[in-house]
Amino acid sequence: MPKCIYITGGVISSLGKGISSASIGKILESRGLKVSLMKCDPYINVDPGTMNPFQHGEVYVTEDGAETDLDLGHYERFTKTETTKFNNVTTGQIYNAVISRERRGDYLGKTIQVIPHITNEIKDRIKKAAHVSGADVVIVEIGGTVGDIEGLPFLEAARQFRLDVGYNNALYVHLTLIPYVKTADEIKTKPTQHSVGKLREIGIQPNILICRTEKTLSDEIKEKISLFCNVRKEAVIEAKDAQTIYQIPLVFKDQGMDNIILEHFGLRHKTTDLRRWKRDVVEKALYPKNRVTIAVVGKYTSLQDAYKSIYESLIHAGIHNDAKVEIKRIDSEEIEKTPPEKILKGVSGILVPGGFGYRGIEGKIKTIEYARENGIPFLGLCLGMQCAVIEFSRHVCGLKGANSTEFRPKTRYPVISLLEEQRKIKDLGGTMRLGAYPCKLKKGSLAAKVYKKTIIFERHRHRYEFNNRYRKVLSNNGILFSGIYRKKDLVEIIELKGHPYFIAVQFHPEFKSKPDKAHPLFSGFIKASLAYKKPKG
Repeated sequence: MPKCIYITGGVISSLGKGISSASIGKILESRGLKVSLMKCDPYINVDPGTMNPFQHGEVYVTEDGAETDLDLGHYERFTKTETTKFNNVTTGQIYNAVISRERRGDYLGKTIQVIPHITNEIKDRIKKAAHVSGADVVIVEIGGTVGDIEGLPFLEAARQFRLDVGYNNALYVHLTLIPYVKTADEIKTKPTQHSVGKLREIGIQPNILICRTEKTLSDEIKEKISLFCNVRKEAVIEAKDAQTIYQIPLVFKDQGMDNIILEHFGLRHKTTDLRRWKRDVVEKALYPKNRVTIAVVGKYTSLQDAYKSIYESLIHAGIHNDAKVEIKRIDSEEIEKTPPEKILKGVSGILVPGGFGYRGIEGKIKTIEYARENGIPFLGLCLGMQCAVIEFSRHVCGLKGANSTEFRPKTRYPVISLLEEQRKIKDLGGTMRLGAYPCKLKKGSLAAKVYKKTIIFERHRHRYEFNNRYRKVLSNNGILFSGIYRKKDLVEIIELKGHPYFIAVQFHPEFKSKPDKAHPLFSGFIKASLAYKKPKG
């Protein structure tokens, strides 16, 4: 059994438990340890796959096809971890598993209770994730805040875990808020004291406190927190607001958090540093030589987390191209009301992301037409590719009214249609085409040029595909089908011949981008956008 770190949060949500967890993983990797990260979500949904993006934010898809919490994206971007279905667990999954066993008679007629049956299932899931990963340290993030009713079974399981594995094999990190009251010009520690007190009532004494703050914490404040929260002063970690999230591992390492963790676990590992991360990621993110404005035209742009991996991938591509990417978030419904040239004026690249449902689709189609006709670099993802096919079919191929059967089941020209294997499916959860599939790239294509290879593996999350009945007519009019899933002859990538950068993909490349290894499609897109921005002639 590896060492286990539990990350909990208090006072308010959205303090950054996911980024803190990923940053701890990063600094432990810098000490030569293999880490794995896991998210425990207290909601009763089995997974976020059927949840509205405005409710939950982005659904992150793992290589093996699990629909998971967006924090798994942070885990993969910051560390070498490749997450799987074992790295995200929800209350819904836990209760579903326990009730299924009870119905089969596995418990031999016993009364099923939260303790020990639910808590045992949670601990078993954590141990399973640890076993599968083969990690030295497993970092378990518990969603929500201390005091939430739905999170209590997870906190109880975390408390019991130390009894199972021993004091020095489990460590507790609590993330809390130190508010600054402007009118009094004072930093207040009382919310943190109450949060830690609530955690201790549950039976968990934190070993490390991460304190989110606007202001620098003085030694006096740290001593006060240490005294009232029963945490060593050096384990009170200041987490001031940073210019980029990729600074956080440096912030933690500079305060010796890795040493505190290694000391607790009794581990001795090589001394390394994060100089390359600082030089190649943080400094390039903070001090770029160039600037470029990219429009992201989608249905959920009002919520920051709905396209989290896409925004981060654009930032990564900017780092790779030594450029600051200024993202202009545009609701596609606005382009249905206003000419695109007014809203998209001044952008150097246009990205159309995925989504579901008809709302805002015509705005996406207008956007793509504008990018195509004006030679503006364009990248379409999933539904963005499908909209590009619809736009080209209507306005170039003369297939008036061409559409997807998702939006118009009786359309005359169903250029996008439901997969045959999807036609009899009734349940929505976990039934799409999910996870990584191979794709063969056409030699000499833009896709092959940016990837620098001819076989790629990318992650999917969709039900509808390009209808091969229309491959010939689109090809004759200038579309290059440059990526194919050969086993089922499915179109994965389309390009527009003669355009500086017009490429659309059925998969989600944003799930494989990292700050120190930008995804080729995003990197190529930003490179083309920088070239478009330069004065002509």
